[in-house]
Amino acid sequence: MTGSLRDASPYAGYLYSYPHKTAYRPLGAPVSLASLWEADQACALYVHVPFCEMRCGFCNLFTRSRPPADVVDDWLATLQRQARVVDTLLGDGVVDRYAIGGGTPTMLSPGQLQAVLDIVGRFVVGRHGSVETSPATATPERLAVLAGAGVTRVSLGVQSFEDAEVATALRPQTGPSVARALDALRHAGFETLNLDLIYGIPGQTAESWERSLRAALKWSPEELYLYPLYVRPLTGMARRERSPDDSLRMELYRLGRDLLVGEGYEQLSMRNFWKRRRQDDRGKWPRCEGDAMIGLGVGARSYTTGLHFATDYAVGARGVDAIIDAWIARSDADFGVATHGIRLDEAERDRRQFLMRFLALEFVSSVPEDLQTFVARLVQDGLAAWRSAGVQLTPDGVALSDAIGPALISDAVRARMAAWEAR
Repeated sequence: MTGSLRDASPYAGYLYSYPHKTAYRPLGAPVSLASLWEADQACALYVHVPFCEMRCGFCNLFTRSRPPADVVDDWLATLQRQARVVDTLLGDGVVDRYAIGGGTPTMLSPGQLQAVLDIVGRFVVGRHGSVETSPATATPERLAVLAGAGVTRVSLGVQSFEDAEVATALRPQTGPSVARALDALRHAGFETLNLDLIYGIPGQTAESWERSLRAALKWSPEELYLYPLYVRPLTGMARRERSPDDSLRMELYRLGRDLLVGEGYEQLSMRNFWKRRRQDDRGKWPRCEGDAMIGLGVGARSYTTGLHFATDYAVGARGVDAIIDAWIARSDADFGVATHGIRLDEAERDRRQFLMRFLALEFVSSVPEDLQTFVARLVQDGLAAWRSAGVQLTPDGVALSDAIGPALISDAVRARMAAWEAR
């Protein structure tokens, strides 16, 4: 690192997992899942639903908008086939928590949603389950299916309570649809309601951002995620908008952080704020830094100690469609092996453990040798501090997480990510 991160762009990139999927490549010889799960006891499950009613202007997730009914039917039948194969290969592994994401899982019909939850039931022992939803699809009928299956956390992507900002973000929702969804979610009685909001939308001001925050707080969500806007290649906004202004995003971040902390929320990362915090909250949901995690569905990642794997990744509609079609055409035998991913040696595993815990505001007692100089510079710059329990980001460091995270990527992984061709 040259110079101080205080002088760099605070929004170098959102590092939500490590290594990122753009570092995955064909593995060469297929790797048996049975051999992988002999070494790891899976403890988390992730099911990916790659469908949405419409792709939002900022979205670069692996998802297909407005899929034909027959594609959804074929996808579900294939997911059931994959689950049967993977279930037989897990041995005595115990999965005690799960998440269903996308895409928008609740775009599925109530019957299809129940079928996905039945798949989850093959693997999960325990009650901690999280599902993502949208204002248009959080209907009482679908939420009743989730509640009946024991789902404990539902995450609603609102992004903004301001109609003009929603339109700018190319997001298909209205104020009344958001209110109806929130009313239905609270009526369903889920233990944890999370709301996602975005700051940095073109035209957004400190006043409009505060209105959105206060509108969200009226529903007393147990959890909120505040995301800075990133305009990614191949997204709708990339064709229409300039990149957001860094100084405005930082102003809005600080406004949101201070408002939520003042309302009794605890900050668990740059983005994540909890209203209720129990001793075991951090252990409830699948986490990227250490869990052995099973991924089911096209687009889902699986994590084992030495190998992360998934299907190929794309953003553009043609690329996504081709990957979904190829996945549906797989044989049962194909689901017993990993063919696309990245191998992690001991140094990369140590880096991953440190990076993910450090950015989650945990104290880290051991710093990988090749990161010690970098961390020392963070401490010198007041962005991190050593305590008796280990090193932790300071409030100023938390605000610069999206500059610190990318700086922690190894040269080898960075080169693979740079070589990935967006499609």
